[in-house]
This record gives sequence, C-alpha cells and structure tokens, in this order.
Amino acid sequence: MKRNIIKTFALGTLLTFSFSNAQQKPKVVLDNFFNNEKKENKETKALESWHYTWNDTTNGGFSLLGEIFRKQGAEISTLTTAPSKKDLKNANVYIIVDPDIDKEAYGGKANLIDATTIKNLADWVKNGGVLVLMSNDNGNSEFEHFNKLAGEFGIHFNDDSYNRVQKREFEQGKVMVPAGNEIFSEQKLYMKEISSIDVKSPAKAILTAEGKNIGAIAKVGKGTVFALGDPWCYNEYIDGKKLPADFTNYQGTEEWVKWLLKQVK
Repeated sequence: MKRNIIKTFALGTLLTFSFSNAQQKPKVVLDNFFNNEKKENKETKALESWHYTWNDTTNGGFSLLGEIFRKQGAEISTLTTAPSKKDLKNANVYIIVDPDIDKEAYGGKANLIDATTIKNLADWVKNGGVLVLMSNDNGNSEFEHFNKLAGEFGIHFNDDSYNRVQKREFEQGKVMVPAGNEIFSEQKLYMKEISSIDVKSPAKAILTAEGKNIGAIAKVGKGTVFALGDPWCYNEYIDGKKLPADFTNYQGTEEWVKWLLKQVK
C-alpha cells in the first residue's frame, strides 16, 4: 500500500511522496534548496516548485525519473533545506541538480552551498552515501560554490558549454557510449549544452563528448559520487516524444538508476 506523508525535522522538511515497507527501500532524496525555482500555478495562483523536481510533469520535470526510481524499489523524497547530518541519516542517495544562480532562484537570491553543507555531505559519502551532482552549462548554473563541494571528490565542473544543438539538429547533442562502460550499455544518448568536467584522483571520467569529459564517478570511503555536466534525464528527453528513436535516453536512465541503487550500502 502506498500513501503520502510529510516528515518534519528540526532543520528542514523532508517531503516523502510514496512508500511501503520504507525501512527496506533505498531512500533517494532530491535537493529543492540549492535548486529552488518556483512559478505561479495558473489555476490556484499558488507558488510551486518546478524544474528538475519529482512532481513537475512538464518537459523540464523529473516526474518520469521519479517513476523509474520507484519501479526499481526506491522511496523518493524532496529536501527543502540544506542537508543537516540528521537529514542525511534518512538518505541513501542524495541528488543536487543545477544549483541556482540569482536570476533563477525564488526571491532573486540563490541559496549557495556552504562549508557546513560540504562537510556534512563529505562525511556522509565516506560513510556510504551515494551523491549525485548534475550541473548545467555556462550561464545556467552556479559553479563557484558547487565546485567547492565537487572538489572534495576530485571533480571540477568547467564554466563552459559543449554539444550545443541548433534547433532540431539532434545529432549535435549525441553522446556515444562505447562498450565496456561501467554504468551504461553501448548506446547513443542525447545531452545538450553540457559543462565539461576535469577529474583527478579519486575521480575518473565515465562519459565524453566533443573530446571532453562530461561525466565522472568517484569512490570515496564507503560511498560513491556521480557527476555529470547536464541534468540529462528530465521528462523532455526520456518520454520518447521528441528525440529520434536511435537515442536511448530512457534506457540509459534505467541503467543509471539501477547502477546508483547498487552502490547503496
């Protein structure tokens, strides 16, 4: 049986969308603090979160990604504050996507990743947490503070933009995954306007485009970090409606989700 709940913690609110036998399910928590875009609901006139959120069913939402996580047995939830140590005890996978610049943030002032957040997340990863960091490209994502966090794991997002797609020239956004990739089977993915990534130990590159590293993973202590320079698995590019059939983003997203959940200790 599935039901909706709201759990309130001392330093934040964790909104849990569905669960059953929750203690046995991997808990996947999506940040809605550093990525904090809101818009007015046309019907209710209320402000609501959107863009890379579980409940956003529009092109830029993660509603289909949430369904994939649930199909693989995970419980998904949203954290509306910076992650405290207590919050992270209730997470196996924690995802930060496209941290805001001021022009995108609710109220016009972005919530920036600070030293406390970095320490909390670094300690949590070392103890077995699975951290997902997905940037955006130049002009569309906050880099300075995000990189202070990523740098703890040998990862640096470059403030640039590759795989730039003109109108419907989808081939310009192809990312070819060769056989033997640690996460994905051999296939053709679509990722456009991507930040490239520099890596040093313990990180290693996992995907490339235009001769640049765009994805990386790092094993740190008991935990795992996955980084990608694009929020590539939002509804528009996994719903099968827009891309040519030879792009396999839905399949790739399923493989990625399965890999992430396998990293959970």
